[in-house]
Amino acid sequence: MAASTPESKPAERVGGSGRKPEPQSDEPGFKALFHAWLESHRASLIDSLKRLGKQPIGSFFTCLVMAVALSLPMGLALLLDNIERLGGSWQRAAQISLYMELDVRNEAGTALREQIADWPDVADAAWVSREQALEEFQQLSGLGEALRELPDNPLPGVIVVTPREIDRAKLESLRQQLAELPGVEQAQLDLVWVERLSAILKLGDRFVFGLTLLLVATLLLVIGNTIRLHIENRRTEIEVVKLVGGTDGYVRRPFLYMGALYGLGAGLLAWLLLAYGLGWLNEAVVRLAGLYGSDFALAGVPGEDGLSLVLGAILLGYIGAWLAVARHLSELAPR
Repeated sequence: MAASTPESKPAERVGGSGRKPEPQSDEPGFKALFHAWLESHRASLIDSLKRLGKQPIGSFFTCLVMAVALSLPMGLALLLDNIERLGGSWQRAAQISLYMELDVRNEAGTALREQIADWPDVADAAWVSREQALEEFQQLSGLGEALRELPDNPLPGVIVVTPREIDRAKLESLRQQLAELPGVEQAQLDLVWVERLSAILKLGDRFVFGLTLLLVATLLLVIGNTIRLHIENRRTEIEVVKLVGGTDGYVRRPFLYMGALYGLGAGLLAWLLLAYGLGWLNEAVVRLAGLYGSDFALAGVPGEDGLSLVLGAILLGYIGAWLAVARHLSELAPR
């Protein structure tokens, strides 16, 4: 009688491991997805650089036009800052002059100056004696010989007070307090030219702000039109990419990098134009200031402002490219 053979089990087949196979996951891991994302951005960046490099003259002049538009408002803003610095500190521009009575001696004037200098609202105080005032008046007026014929010195001693804060209401209150001090004949505060200069500077700030808005709109139009031309040149390629399943983000990415690269080039050129322009203008300013006995010189472009200019240009290029692609993306459907 033949022995019965047991039925073979799947785990007992030749070459079997005796364990059930683990299910395989077809979804890629986070590392693979992140690597693919980086590779896609790298490829888009390199492609944009190559396309700009194939048209160096056109790309340069596009960046140059953007650079001129960027440098105008920042150049005006830097000039306004230098004008404000040229006007001197606001504290010294709004000094309060205390004209003392004629019988106040130098010792009393010096003591009163020290007392005023300790006030919390006062930054500095200087005593000008009657003799010093007469000497300065003789030099400035050109009437030295005539003034020497006078029997007595008609000029009083003066305490020049420099306030800590420029505020019309606070300055008027400080002037009234100083006018009530013993020995003070008159306290004079002249803020007319300070207010005029402040009004001119505020007008300049508004003008620069309005000009900046106009030029930003112009930059968006320039970069948008440039990207639109690139889109038209690659219309067939884009339609094929979308036909095989390319997403809008994949299609948009190279143009966004191109806009950012245009902005980077424009920002660096604008920084260079501003640095060269201010340096060229500074030679004439230093020569003119030297004729007036001043060592004033134009300040260059601060590093922080230059970096802000470059980053702002990159952002404008990116936004302009985004708007251009978003407008024409619906027209790029495969036919």
